[in-house]
Amino acid sequence: MTSGQRPTLRDFPATKWGGNGQLAGLDAVVMAIAEGSRQVQEQVQSAALGGALGVTGEVNVQGEIVQRLDQLSSDTFVQVLSGSGFVAAIGCEEIEHPVIVSQSKPDSYIVLMDPLDGSSNIDVAVSIGSIFGIWRKTGAGDATPSSLLRPGNEQVAAVYVVYGSSTVFVVATQNDVNGFTLDPKTGAYFLTHPDIRIPEKCAYYSTNEGNFESLDEATQQAVLKLRNAHSQRYVGSLVADFHRNLLKGGIFLYPADVKRKEGRLRLMYEANPLGFVAEQAGGAASTGYRRIMDIMPEELHQRTPLILGNKDMVEQSVSLISGV
Repeated sequence: MTSGQRPTLRDFPATKWGGNGQLAGLDAVVMAIAEGSRQVQEQVQSAALGGALGVTGEVNVQGEIVQRLDQLSSDTFVQVLSGSGFVAAIGCEEIEHPVIVSQSKPDSYIVLMDPLDGSSNIDVAVSIGSIFGIWRKTGAGDATPSSLLRPGNEQVAAVYVVYGSSTVFVVATQNDVNGFTLDPKTGAYFLTHPDIRIPEKCAYYSTNEGNFESLDEATQQAVLKLRNAHSQRYVGSLVADFHRNLLKGGIFLYPADVKRKEGRLRLMYEANPLGFVAEQAGGAASTGYRRIMDIMPEELHQRTPLILGNKDMVEQSVSLISGV
């Protein structure tokens, strides 16, 4: 099938999930993310030539050194989302306080994002990505910072983008996950991965084995069981590892350890959106003790342990870690 015979992302929402009126404006939010990702893809591809590699010298709210592309991607997505007309607030891993968008339409949304996941891999040309969770705005008037503190099970959609050998845009809504690939000649995303379901067989496990000695005994046993049964694949870029496991079957683990008892990854910007995608594709997401999507966040930049992928493997690991 040629690209001309495939539906594009722009055509797809109107016929599949954006045209029934229940999620009015969601297609505009998704298309804004798509436009932002196209711009970020250009920045990633030309980073070395354009002088966008390296660090800014600043430290973000997470206590991490800001890469130049972190800042560029954050600015790009804030701009396109604010201009969509259907986004009331934007929370971002790189920004301490959320961006409140006044005068958004009544049917508007809250978007929480990691604008450039895996940015430590930028300088060595390893696949990186962007992650977005989307919630319906509730209540009248402008959004407030506290109104962004919503559990993952209230998401209406999630999106992630992989910038690698090709640029892939994955959209999840209720019980529906589809992947689109960017045609760099036209700038359009064409449907290439319809109706994604995580394979029943778990082929891979993905974890940083360098942290093994820092894990408690129960978590070590969970990793050893996976090590003895599956091949390891670990890029060190959450989006890249998750995308491979979603398509090929696998489990990703960044559990709590003695150094990071609260976990390393961000609940609102990484775990909730990818947890939503995993569940809609037949997988699961957990902290090791509870379902990620059931956590009521206490603050926007909250961290969490994360185990996600094939449902049976997640359940096996959770059983070993929690002792239940």
